[in-house]
Amino acid sequence: MRRRALFRHASLAAAGTAATGGLAAPAIAQGQPALRWRMTSSYPKSLETIYGTGEVFARAVAELTDNQFQIRVFGAGEVTPPLQALDAVQAGTIECAHTTSFFYTGKNEAFAIATGLPFGLNTRQQEAWLYQGGGIELLNAFFAKFNVFGLPLGSTGAQMGGWFRKEVPTPADLKGLKMRIGGLAGTVLERMGGVPQQLAGGDIYPALERGTIDAVEWLGPVDDEKLGFVRVAPFYYYPAWWEGAANTQFFCNLDQYNSLPKPYQAAIRAACTEATRWMVARYDTHHPEALRRLVAQGAKLRPFSRDMLDACARAWEGLEKEIVARNPDFAAIHASWSKGRDEMRLWHRISELSFDSYAAQLSARR
Repeated sequence: MRRRALFRHASLAAAGTAATGGLAAPAIAQGQPALRWRMTSSYPKSLETIYGTGEVFARAVAELTDNQFQIRVFGAGEVTPPLQALDAVQAGTIECAHTTSFFYTGKNEAFAIATGLPFGLNTRQQEAWLYQGGGIELLNAFFAKFNVFGLPLGSTGAQMGGWFRKEVPTPADLKGLKMRIGGLAGTVLERMGGVPQQLAGGDIYPALERGTIDAVEWLGPVDDEKLGFVRVAPFYYYPAWWEGAANTQFFCNLDQYNSLPKPYQAAIRAACTEATRWMVARYDTHHPEALRRLVAQGAKLRPFSRDMLDACARAWEGLEKEIVARNPDFAAIHASWSKGRDEMRLWHRISELSFDSYAAQLSARR
């Protein structure tokens, strides 16, 4: 579906009007104000996919509004420190941000759900819960407490488990391990005896090179190759149990969003969806070659052992119950999220998983 057609449909639906005929492009923006916003990204410009998702979003908004609504994207640290993007939007010092919600679990653990929880949903399931399971609405009821409005803006798909200076075959090998890891997974690592660190993308390699940290999880082959981790930590583990799927997030100052004309709000929603699909597709098509190059450069692929996964899963299950019991914001969203998780897993075991498992075996025989 072309962007203008998508926008026309979204705009008319938002106004409660049936789309019964054609609408010339200039009429879409006719009478609407010319707006110039700024978006701060938590990602460096060198990471063309995750940072580029913000630019795809901004271009779509401009095209959908006949260039009346333009958003300029700034890289990590250009106008706001990368881990303070939410604070800047909340305060109204910048209109919007492209960031990762779980960076802000120190404010409230419920922020982690918008990104993804350990041993949680895969990409398909996360999108289904967000768009059809009430996830976006539940999250925005929570985000409003921080004066922001949020939407998914990108999804990485399943991630790699990170780069390690030494092998970690058993749970005991996590004791004392200093690892850059975000969100509630850091608390799980802590319960396993590790020492979690939260660092922005541009700060990770120097810390790994100096030995300030022993391991790092970031995303997957495309970005990990650009950040050069293979040169200082060759053991490349999988899977990332802390993120079966990871959404990045659009945050907008709530007052600013509410003041937008309805067609501009519709443009933001449509552009977020388009950019999210772009990110998923780009990573899926570019990760294979990047992984081959990393192996050629010396990456040593290692699966996390079953003992490791089981131990981390037990630690997470205990933490999950504790947070539900003490955090009503988390509990309110988690009730819907966990129901969706269990129901969709039941279905996917029959459909998606059985097909994917056989198809993977078939490919391995060729």
